[in-house]
Amino acid sequence: MTELKRTALFETHRRLGARMAPFAGWEMPLWYASTREEHRAVRTAAGLFDVAHMGVFEVSGTQATAFLDRVSTNDVSRLAVGRAQYSFLLNEAGEVIDDIMIYRLEPERYMMVVNAANAEKDWRWLQQQRDCAAHDVLLRDLQHPSSGEAQRVDLALQGPQALNILARLTDTLALLEGLPYAGVTHVRLADHEVIVARTGYTGERIAYELFVHPSRAVSLWDALLAAGRDLGLRPCGLAARDSLRIEAGLPLYGHELGGPLNLAPYHIGFDNFVKLEKAAAFIGRDAYAEKAAHNSLGMVRFRVNERSVRPPKLGDPVLDRRGRVVGTVTSCAADAEGVLIGLAVVEKSFTAEGTALYVLALPEPLPEPIKPFAALGSRALMPEAITVLTRFPMRPKPQPEPRQLS
Repeated sequence: MTELKRTALFETHRRLGARMAPFAGWEMPLWYASTREEHRAVRTAAGLFDVAHMGVFEVSGTQATAFLDRVSTNDVSRLAVGRAQYSFLLNEAGEVIDDIMIYRLEPERYMMVVNAANAEKDWRWLQQQRDCAAHDVLLRDLQHPSSGEAQRVDLALQGPQALNILARLTDTLALLEGLPYAGVTHVRLADHEVIVARTGYTGERIAYELFVHPSRAVSLWDALLAAGRDLGLRPCGLAARDSLRIEAGLPLYGHELGGPLNLAPYHIGFDNFVKLEKAAAFIGRDAYAEKAAHNSLGMVRFRVNERSVRPPKLGDPVLDRRGRVVGTVTSCAADAEGVLIGLAVVEKSFTAEGTALYVLALPEPLPEPIKPFAALGSRALMPEAITVLTRFPMRPKPQPEPRQLS
Protein backbone atom coordinates (compact mmCIF):
# COMPACT_ATOMS: atom_id res chain seq x y z
CA MET A 1 0.00 0.00 0.00
CA THR A 2 1.45 3.37 -1.07
CA GLU A 3 1.91 5.85 1.77
CA LEU A 4 -0.19 8.98 1.43
CA LYS A 5 1.67 12.24 0.83
CA ARG A 6 1.09 15.26 3.05
CA THR A 7 1.32 18.97 2.38
CA ALA A 8 3.30 21.33 4.58
CA LEU A 9 0.03 22.25 6.29
CA PHE A 10 -0.87 18.75 7.50
CA GLU A 11 -0.21 19.42 11.20
CA THR A 12 -1.95 22.79 10.91
CA HIS A 13 -5.08 21.06 9.61
CA ARG A 14 -4.99 18.61 12.51
CA ARG A 15 -4.61 21.47 14.97
CA LEU A 16 -7.68 23.12 13.46
CA GLY A 17 -9.68 19.91 13.89
CA ALA A 18 -9.97 18.99 10.22
CA ARG A 19 -11.45 15.66 9.16
CA MET A 20 -8.66 14.20 7.02
CA ALA A 21 -9.21 11.83 4.10
CA PRO A 22 -7.21 10.35 1.20
CA PHE A 23 -7.46 12.18 -2.12
CA ALA A 24 -5.34 11.62 -5.25
CA GLY A 25 -2.56 10.03 -3.19
CA TRP A 26 -2.57 12.78 -0.56
CA GLU A 27 -3.99 13.03 2.96
CA MET A 28 -6.09 16.18 2.75
CA PRO A 29 -8.67 18.05 4.87
CA LEU A 30 -12.22 17.05 3.92
CA TRP A 31 -13.90 19.60 6.20
CA TYR A 32 -13.28 21.47 9.46
CA ALA A 33 -16.75 22.21 10.86
CA SER A 34 -19.24 21.35 8.13
CA THR A 35 -19.25 21.43 4.35
CA ARG A 36 -22.37 23.59 4.29
CA GLU A 37 -20.87 26.25 6.59
CA GLU A 38 -17.66 26.35 4.56
CA HIS A 39 -19.59 26.56 1.29
CA ARG A 40 -21.63 29.47 2.67
CA ALA A 41 -18.49 31.26 3.92
CA VAL A 42 -17.01 31.32 0.41
CA ARG A 43 -20.22 32.71 -1.09
CA THR A 44 -20.75 35.38 1.60
CA ALA A 45 -17.27 36.18 2.99
CA ALA A 46 -14.18 34.10 2.13
CA GLY A 47 -12.69 30.65 2.37
CA LEU A 48 -9.07 29.51 2.53
CA PHE A 49 -8.11 26.20 0.89
CA ASP A 50 -4.93 24.14 1.02
CA VAL A 51 -4.42 23.09 -2.60
CA ALA A 52 -0.72 22.36 -2.22
CA HIS A 53 -1.33 18.88 -3.59
CA MET A 54 -1.80 20.33 -7.10
CA GLY A 55 1.09 19.86 -9.51
CA VAL A 56 3.03 23.05 -10.33
CA PHE A 57 5.47 23.03 -13.27
CA GLU A 58 7.65 25.69 -14.85
CA VAL A 59 8.16 25.81 -18.61
CA SER A 60 10.88 28.15 -19.86
CA GLY A 61 13.35 28.61 -22.70
CA THR A 62 13.50 30.17 -26.15
CA GLN A 63 10.84 27.79 -27.49
CA ALA A 64 8.58 27.66 -24.43
CA THR A 65 5.67 29.36 -26.22
CA ALA A 66 5.92 27.08 -29.27
CA PHE A 67 6.13 24.02 -27.05
CA LEU A 68 3.06 24.95 -25.01
CA ASP A 69 1.09 25.73 -28.18
CA ARG A 70 1.87 22.23 -29.42
CA VAL A 71 0.91 20.37 -26.24
CA SER A 72 -2.13 22.45 -25.15
CA THR A 73 -5.39 23.32 -26.87
CA ASN A 74 -5.68 27.03 -26.09
CA ASP A 75 -3.69 29.69 -28.00
CA VAL A 76 -0.63 30.37 -25.86
CA SER A 77 0.85 32.76 -28.45
CA ARG A 78 -1.99 35.19 -27.67
CA LEU A 79 -1.47 35.01 -23.90
CA ALA A 80 0.01 38.26 -22.58
CA VAL A 81 2.64 38.40 -19.86
CA GLY A 82 0.82 38.66 -16.54
CA ARG A 83 -2.23 36.71 -17.71
CA ALA A 84 -3.49 33.12 -17.31
CA GLN A 85 -5.53 30.78 -19.47
CA TYR A 86 -7.42 27.54 -18.99
CA SER A 87 -6.53 24.74 -21.39
CA PHE A 88 -6.35 20.99 -22.00
CA LEU A 89 -3.69 18.39 -22.75
CA LEU A 90 -4.92 15.86 -25.33
CA ASN A 91 -3.46 12.59 -26.59
CA GLU A 92 -3.18 11.68 -30.28
CA ALA A 93 -6.72 10.28 -30.21
CA GLY A 94 -8.10 13.67 -29.13
CA GLU A 95 -8.91 12.44 -25.62
CA VAL A 96 -8.29 14.49 -22.48
CA ILE A 97 -5.10 13.78 -20.54
CA ASP A 98 -5.78 16.63 -18.11
CA ASP A 99 -7.21 20.13 -17.79
CA ILE A 100 -4.65 22.75 -16.79
CA MET A 101 -3.99 26.42 -16.05
CA ILE A 102 -1.11 28.20 -17.79
CA TYR A 103 0.31 31.43 -16.31
CA ARG A 104 2.66 33.60 -18.40
CA LEU A 105 5.14 35.08 -15.93
CA GLU A 106 7.69 36.35 -18.49
CA PRO A 107 7.89 36.32 -22.32
CA GLU A 108 9.35 32.79 -22.33
CA ARG A 109 8.66 31.64 -18.79
CA TYR A 110 5.40 30.01 -17.78
CA MET A 111 3.90 28.25 -14.80
CA MET A 112 1.51 25.34 -15.35
CA VAL A 113 -0.84 23.97 -12.68
CA VAL A 114 -2.21 20.44 -13.16
CA ASN A 115 -4.49 18.12 -11.22
CA ALA A 116 -2.88 16.29 -8.29
CA ALA A 117 -4.11 12.90 -9.51
CA ASN A 118 -2.45 13.48 -12.90
CA ALA A 119 0.73 15.30 -11.89
CA GLU A 120 3.15 12.39 -12.36
CA LYS A 121 1.47 11.28 -15.59
CA ASP A 122 1.46 14.84 -16.96
CA TRP A 123 5.11 15.37 -16.03
CA ARG A 124 6.23 12.24 -17.89
CA TRP A 125 4.11 13.11 -20.92
CA LEU A 126 5.45 16.68 -21.11
CA GLN A 127 9.01 15.39 -20.90
CA GLN A 128 8.33 12.89 -23.70
CA GLN A 129 6.86 15.58 -25.93
CA ARG A 130 9.75 17.93 -25.22
CA ASP A 131 12.33 15.24 -26.02
CA CYS A 132 10.70 13.84 -29.17
CA ALA A 133 10.31 17.30 -30.72
CA ALA A 134 13.75 18.50 -29.56
CA HIS A 135 12.34 21.76 -28.23
CA ASP A 136 14.72 24.16 -26.48
CA VAL A 137 12.64 24.02 -23.30
CA LEU A 138 13.46 23.65 -19.63
CA LEU A 139 10.89 21.83 -17.50
CA ARG A 140 11.00 22.15 -13.72
CA ASP A 141 8.74 20.52 -11.16
CA LEU A 142 8.16 23.36 -8.70
CA GLN A 143 6.83 20.96 -6.07
CA HIS A 144 10.18 19.15 -5.96
CA PRO A 145 12.90 20.29 -3.50
CA SER A 146 15.39 20.39 -6.40
CA SER A 147 13.73 23.66 -7.46
CA GLY A 148 15.19 25.35 -4.37
CA GLU A 149 13.87 28.85 -3.73
CA ALA A 150 11.73 28.59 -6.88
CA GLN A 151 9.57 25.90 -5.21
CA ARG A 152 5.89 26.80 -5.12
CA VAL A 153 2.72 25.35 -3.62
CA ASP A 154 -0.79 26.72 -3.96
CA LEU A 155 -3.15 28.21 -1.38
CA ALA A 156 -6.55 29.44 -2.59
CA LEU A 157 -8.33 32.43 -1.05
CA GLN A 158 -11.84 32.69 -2.50
CA GLY A 159 -14.84 34.90 -1.87
CA PRO A 160 -16.08 38.50 -1.82
CA GLN A 161 -13.86 39.51 1.13
CA ALA A 162 -10.66 38.02 -0.36
CA LEU A 163 -9.18 41.32 -1.57
CA ASN A 164 -9.97 43.02 1.73
CA ILE A 165 -8.03 40.27 3.53
CA LEU A 166 -5.02 40.52 1.24
CA ALA A 167 -5.03 44.31 1.67
CA ARG A 168 -4.14 43.83 5.34
CA LEU A 169 -1.00 41.85 4.47
CA THR A 170 0.67 43.93 1.76
CA ASP A 171 2.16 47.38 1.16
CA THR A 172 1.59 47.07 -2.61
CA LEU A 173 -2.20 47.01 -2.66
CA ALA A 174 -2.34 48.80 -6.01
CA LEU A 175 -0.96 45.69 -7.73
CA LEU A 176 -3.86 43.63 -6.42
CA GLU A 177 -6.53 46.28 -6.98
CA GLY A 178 -5.50 46.54 -10.62
CA LEU A 179 -5.26 42.79 -11.19
CA PRO A 180 -7.92 41.66 -13.69
CA TYR A 181 -9.59 38.28 -13.57
CA ALA A 182 -7.09 35.68 -14.88
CA GLY A 183 -4.27 38.10 -14.12
CA VAL A 184 -1.04 37.09 -12.35
CA THR A 185 1.60 39.17 -10.56
CA HIS A 186 4.27 39.07 -7.84
CA VAL A 187 3.33 40.53 -4.46
CA ARG A 188 4.87 40.56 -1.02
CA LEU A 189 2.31 39.21 1.46
CA ALA A 190 3.02 38.98 5.20
CA ASP A 191 6.74 39.38 4.39
CA HIS A 192 6.69 36.48 1.88
CA GLU A 193 7.33 36.69 -1.86
CA VAL A 194 4.19 35.27 -3.47
CA ILE A 195 2.98 34.74 -7.02
CA VAL A 196 -0.65 35.89 -6.90
CA ALA A 197 -3.14 34.87 -9.58
CA ARG A 198 -6.73 36.03 -9.71
CA THR A 199 -8.06 32.58 -10.50
CA GLY A 200 -9.82 29.80 -8.64
CA TYR A 201 -12.13 26.80 -8.71
CA THR A 202 -15.20 28.06 -6.85
CA GLY A 203 -16.96 30.29 -9.38
CA GLU A 204 -16.12 33.41 -7.35
CA ARG A 205 -14.82 36.43 -9.29
CA ILE A 206 -13.02 37.83 -6.22
CA ALA A 207 -10.69 34.85 -6.07
CA TYR A 208 -6.95 34.40 -5.65
CA GLU A 209 -4.44 31.59 -5.81
CA LEU A 210 -1.27 32.23 -3.84
CA PHE A 211 1.87 30.39 -4.90
CA VAL A 212 4.35 30.41 -2.04
CA HIS A 213 7.46 28.46 -1.07
CA PRO A 214 6.37 25.37 0.93
CA SER A 215 8.58 26.37 3.87
CA ARG A 216 6.49 29.55 4.19
CA ALA A 217 3.07 28.02 3.57
CA VAL A 218 2.19 27.60 7.25
CA SER A 219 3.21 31.16 8.09
CA LEU A 220 1.18 32.60 5.21
CA TRP A 221 -1.83 30.41 6.05
CA ASP A 222 -1.80 31.58 9.67
CA ALA A 223 -1.38 35.22 8.62
CA LEU A 224 -4.33 34.98 6.24
CA LEU A 225 -6.62 33.41 8.85
CA ALA A 226 -5.66 36.05 11.40
CA ALA A 227 -6.19 38.90 8.92
CA GLY A 228 -9.59 37.60 7.84
CA ARG A 229 -11.04 36.39 11.14
CA ASP A 230 -13.30 39.43 11.67
CA LEU A 231 -14.31 39.40 7.99
CA GLY A 232 -15.75 35.89 8.16
CA LEU A 233 -12.83 33.96 6.64
CA ARG A 234 -12.93 30.21 7.32
CA PRO A 235 -10.56 27.36 6.47
CA CYS A 236 -12.28 25.09 3.95
CA GLY A 237 -11.79 21.48 2.94
CA LEU A 238 -12.10 19.48 -0.25
CA ALA A 239 -15.80 18.74 0.28
CA ALA A 240 -16.71 22.44 0.05
CA ARG A 241 -14.34 22.86 -2.88
CA ASP A 242 -16.31 20.13 -4.65
CA SER A 243 -19.77 21.49 -3.82
CA LEU A 244 -18.72 25.02 -4.85
CA ARG A 245 -17.32 23.95 -8.22
CA ILE A 246 -20.43 21.83 -8.94
CA GLU A 247 -22.69 24.79 -8.10
CA ALA A 248 -20.54 26.90 -10.46
CA GLY A 249 -20.77 24.29 -13.23
CA LEU A 250 -17.03 23.59 -13.31
CA PRO A 251 -15.63 20.19 -14.35
CA LEU A 252 -13.52 17.74 -12.34
CA TYR A 253 -11.15 15.43 -14.17
CA GLY A 254 -12.37 11.87 -13.77
CA HIS A 255 -16.00 13.02 -13.61
CA GLU A 256 -16.78 15.69 -16.24
CA LEU A 257 -13.53 15.15 -18.16
CA GLY A 258 -11.99 11.78 -19.07
CA GLY A 259 -13.04 9.22 -16.49
CA PRO A 260 -15.32 6.23 -17.15
CA LEU A 261 -17.45 8.27 -19.59
CA ASN A 262 -14.36 9.54 -21.48
CA LEU A 263 -15.80 13.05 -21.64
CA ALA A 264 -14.18 15.82 -23.68
CA PRO A 265 -14.53 19.63 -23.75
CA TYR A 266 -17.18 19.44 -26.49
CA HIS A 267 -19.38 17.35 -24.18
CA ILE A 268 -19.36 19.86 -21.33
CA GLY A 269 -19.58 23.25 -23.06
CA PHE A 270 -15.88 24.04 -22.73
CA ASP A 271 -14.93 23.74 -26.40
CA ASN A 272 -14.18 27.49 -26.52
CA PHE A 273 -10.89 26.62 -24.80
CA VAL A 274 -9.93 24.41 -27.76
CA LYS A 275 -8.60 26.63 -30.56
CA LEU A 276 -8.85 24.45 -33.66
CA GLU A 277 -8.00 27.45 -35.85
CA LYS A 278 -4.77 28.51 -34.12
CA ALA A 279 -1.62 28.55 -36.24
CA ALA A 280 0.16 25.87 -34.21
CA ALA A 281 -1.46 22.44 -34.57
CA PHE A 282 -1.80 20.92 -31.11
CA ILE A 283 -1.48 17.21 -30.41
CA GLY A 284 -4.78 15.42 -31.11
CA ARG A 285 -6.35 18.32 -33.04
CA ASP A 286 -7.68 16.41 -36.06
CA ALA A 287 -9.02 13.50 -34.00
CA TYR A 288 -10.67 15.93 -31.58
CA ALA A 289 -12.31 17.91 -34.40
CA GLU A 290 -13.70 14.73 -35.98
CA LYS A 291 -15.24 13.53 -32.72
CA ALA A 292 -16.61 16.97 -31.84
CA ALA A 293 -18.37 17.16 -35.20
CA HIS A 294 -20.36 14.00 -34.40
CA ASN A 295 -21.12 14.71 -30.75
CA SER A 296 -24.77 14.32 -29.69
CA LEU A 297 -24.41 15.01 -25.94
CA GLY A 298 -24.34 18.10 -23.77
CA MET A 299 -23.78 18.89 -20.10
CA VAL A 300 -26.44 20.27 -17.79
CA ARG A 301 -26.55 21.55 -14.25
CA PHE A 302 -29.58 20.29 -12.41
CA ARG A 303 -31.42 20.67 -9.12
CA VAL A 304 -32.96 17.72 -7.30
CA ASN A 305 -36.50 18.88 -6.58
CA GLU A 306 -36.95 17.05 -3.26
CA ARG A 307 -34.81 17.32 -0.14
CA SER A 308 -33.59 14.51 2.12
CA VAL A 309 -33.11 12.04 -0.72
CA ARG A 310 -30.12 9.89 -1.66
CA PRO A 311 -27.60 12.08 -3.56
CA PRO A 312 -27.04 10.95 -7.15
CA LYS A 313 -23.47 10.01 -8.03
CA LEU A 314 -21.23 9.41 -11.03
CA GLY A 315 -22.83 6.81 -13.28
CA ASP A 316 -26.42 7.07 -12.04
CA PRO A 317 -28.87 7.15 -14.98
CA VAL A 318 -30.87 10.22 -16.01
CA LEU A 319 -34.36 9.41 -17.34
CA ASP A 320 -37.02 11.20 -19.34
CA ARG A 321 -40.66 11.16 -18.17
CA ARG A 322 -41.21 7.78 -19.85
CA GLY A 323 -38.26 6.16 -18.11
CA ARG A 324 -35.92 6.13 -21.10
CA VAL A 325 -32.26 6.64 -20.18
CA VAL A 326 -31.16 9.93 -21.76
CA GLY A 327 -27.98 10.63 -19.83
CA THR A 328 -25.71 10.01 -16.87
CA VAL A 329 -24.95 11.89 -13.67
CA THR A 330 -21.32 12.96 -13.33
CA SER A 331 -21.32 14.85 -9.98
CA CYS A 332 -23.70 15.99 -7.25
CA ALA A 333 -23.41 17.78 -3.89
CA ALA A 334 -25.50 19.95 -1.56
CA ASP A 335 -25.25 23.72 -1.75
CA ALA A 336 -25.26 26.12 1.22
CA GLU A 337 -29.01 25.66 1.67
CA GLY A 338 -28.89 21.86 1.51
CA VAL A 339 -30.32 21.65 -2.01
CA LEU A 340 -28.71 18.97 -4.16
CA ILE A 341 -27.10 20.47 -7.26
CA GLY A 342 -25.52 18.22 -9.86
CA LEU A 343 -23.97 17.89 -13.29
CA ALA A 344 -24.99 15.35 -15.90
CA VAL A 345 -24.28 14.62 -19.55
CA VAL A 346 -27.49 14.11 -21.53
CA GLU A 347 -28.79 14.04 -25.07
CA LYS A 348 -28.72 17.58 -26.49
CA SER A 349 -32.51 17.74 -26.84
CA PHE A 350 -32.78 17.70 -23.02
CA THR A 351 -30.34 20.52 -22.20
CA ALA A 352 -32.76 23.51 -22.17
CA GLU A 353 -33.22 25.33 -18.86
CA GLY A 354 -36.37 24.18 -17.07
CA THR A 355 -36.44 20.72 -18.64
CA ALA A 356 -38.01 18.18 -16.29
CA LEU A 357 -36.04 14.94 -15.94
CA TYR A 358 -35.53 12.17 -13.40
CA VAL A 359 -32.49 10.54 -11.86
CA LEU A 360 -32.26 7.06 -10.40
CA ALA A 361 -29.88 7.33 -7.45
CA LEU A 362 -28.61 3.78 -7.19
CA PRO A 363 -27.50 2.47 -3.77
CA GLU A 364 -24.10 0.96 -3.09
CA PRO A 365 -23.90 -1.98 -3.20
CA LEU A 366 -26.76 -2.62 -5.60
CA PRO A 367 -29.57 -4.75 -4.15
CA GLU A 368 -30.23 -8.30 -5.25
CA PRO A 369 -32.37 -8.58 -8.40
CA ILE A 370 -35.99 -7.80 -7.63
CA LYS A 371 -38.08 -10.97 -7.31
CA PRO A 372 -41.40 -11.29 -9.22
CA PHE A 373 -43.34 -10.84 -5.99
CA ALA A 374 -41.67 -8.40 -3.62
CA ALA A 375 -42.43 -8.64 0.08
CA LEU A 376 -45.05 -6.22 1.35
CA GLY A 377 -43.35 -3.35 3.15
CA SER A 378 -40.07 -3.69 1.25
CA ARG A 379 -38.70 -0.70 -0.63
CA ALA A 380 -38.27 -0.41 -4.39
CA LEU A 381 -36.00 2.06 -6.19
CA MET A 382 -37.83 5.19 -7.31
CA PRO A 383 -36.50 7.95 -9.55
CA GLU A 384 -36.21 11.47 -8.15
CA ALA A 385 -37.45 14.46 -10.14
CA ILE A 386 -34.80 16.96 -11.23
CA THR A 387 -34.93 20.29 -13.07
CA VAL A 388 -32.33 21.51 -15.56
CA LEU A 389 -30.76 24.84 -14.55
CA THR A 390 -28.76 27.36 -16.57
CA ARG A 391 -25.43 25.82 -17.58
CA PHE A 392 -23.56 28.36 -15.45
CA PRO A 393 -25.17 30.29 -12.58
CA MET A 394 -25.75 34.01 -12.93
CA ARG A 395 -24.00 35.75 -10.05
CA PRO A 396 -24.32 39.46 -9.20
CA LYS A 397 -21.25 41.58 -9.82
CA PRO A 398 -19.31 41.61 -6.51
CA GLN A 399 -19.22 44.87 -4.59
CA PRO A 400 -16.39 44.57 -2.03
CA GLU A 401 -16.60 46.73 1.06
CA PRO A 402 -14.09 49.58 1.38
CA ARG A 403 -10.71 48.21 2.38
CA GLN A 404 -8.95 49.25 5.53
CA LEU A 405 -5.29 48.67 6.14
CA SER A 406 -4.69 47.36 9.65
